[in-house]
Order: sequence, then structure tokens, then C-alpha cells
Amino acid sequence: MAGMLPTHYEVSGARRVFSATAIGLAVIAILVLAVRVVTELDLLQWWVPVVLLGGMITADLASGLVHWGADTWGRDELPIIGKALLVPFRVHHINPDDFARRSFVDTNGEVAAITLMVVGPLLLIPLDTGRGAAIALFGLTFCGLGMLTNQIHQWAHLDCVPLPVRCLQRFRLVLRHEEHARHHERPYDVRYCITTGWCNRPLETIDFYRRLESVITRLTGAVPRHDDHRYHERYGASADAGN
Repeated sequence: MAGMLPTHYEVSGARRVFSATAIGLAVIAILVLAVRVVTELDLLQWWVPVVLLGGMITADLASGLVHWGADTWGRDELPIIGKALLVPFRVHHINPDDFARRSFVDTNGEVAAITLMVVGPLLLIPLDTGRGAAIALFGLTFCGLGMLTNQIHQWAHLDCVPLPVRCLQRFRLVLRHEEHARHHERPYDVRYCITTGWCNRPLETIDFYRRLESVITRLTGAVPRHDDHRYHERYGASADAGN
């Protein structure tokens, strides 16, 4: 049955080189920004923990919005974003093990490329003003944690993770398996945030996604998750047997 399940597209050699390069450059850029922040800022000021916490929360919220958007809107045959963004998210619902087997480079390359585009401008921000210092620290936290989103997501699917990761999960500093498992219950419309998972319950308490979906439907006529049935019709029986 497992052979009948859908899989993410296989990554080409050129794409793997691109991903590895993006990861390397993004790590270097983040380290350069971190060195600037540590050496040029007084990190004992009262606002530093507030900005750090804000960056972490925003990274988690951003992961939820992207995840919700990819799960909810558009058709999988759309040009460019269909194959690159929508299909992987929807395949992941039916066959989560496919994502868990991905290599580190395959898992993190695309997010690293996006992170690099954000970190680059942050390196140009002067740190001799309060606003510049706060933006740089916020950006460092947001990008540093956000770049790990796919890796954290993958860890939440694995039975065995390194001890430091297990400690971070236990203290709820990164997404836990138990938190993410709720998302993989049909119709896959809860627990979208996949970085720390902190935003999941607050957003669901205020019915954030359903209210936003209602507004979008009224404005555009688009129907949330309208093509999910196609995946279940093709692969649902195999997925149920595999689970």
C-alpha cells in the first residue's frame, strides 16, 4: 500500500546544489548579523527580551500563515507555486512519512533562500539608533528561528531526534510531536503553526483562520480546501491502510 501513496517531487542535482548554497549563505549572513548584534549592542537593556520574544512569536505566526495559505487556497496544477508549494503541503497530509525521509539539504534549502533575502537588507541597518538596534535584533531572531521551520517540522515527525532537540521540544521551545499531530487529523484545518506552536491555541481560540476564510470567500468567491477531496479520492484508502 505504501507504494500507492503520493510523494513530493524528487529534487534534481542542480536544485540540491542551489539548496546547499542557499543554506550556506543564509547561515553565514545570520552569523554576521549575530556578531554585529552581540558586539555592538548592549543586550542587558530592558527591551531586549521583549524583542526576542516578539521575533519568536512572529516566526511562529508566519509559519502558520504560510502553512494555512498553502493548505487552503489554490489548485495544485497552478503554474510555479502549484508544484513548488501547494503540492508538497497537500501530499504531506496523505503521506507524512515522505517528508520525514527528506535529507537536511532538501528539507531546508527553500526556506534558507527566502531567509537570505530577508537577512541581506538587515545587514545594512545601522545599529547606532534605538530603532535600528531593535529591528536588527528582531530580524535576527525572526530569521534565525524561521530558517529552521522546516527542520523543526521534520523533527516533530520523527520518533528519534537528538537529545538537545528533545529537550527543546520538552520545554516547548520548538514544535512538539503531540502539538503537531492534531494537524494531521482530517480535515487538516487546525494547528498550522509549525515553528514553536505557541500561536496555535490563541489563534484557534479566536477562530482566526475560519473568520479570515469567510472574509476571503465573501470577497473572492474562493472556497477553502476545495480540492482536498481529489487527494483523498486517489490516495485515501492507501493512507488509511498505511496509518
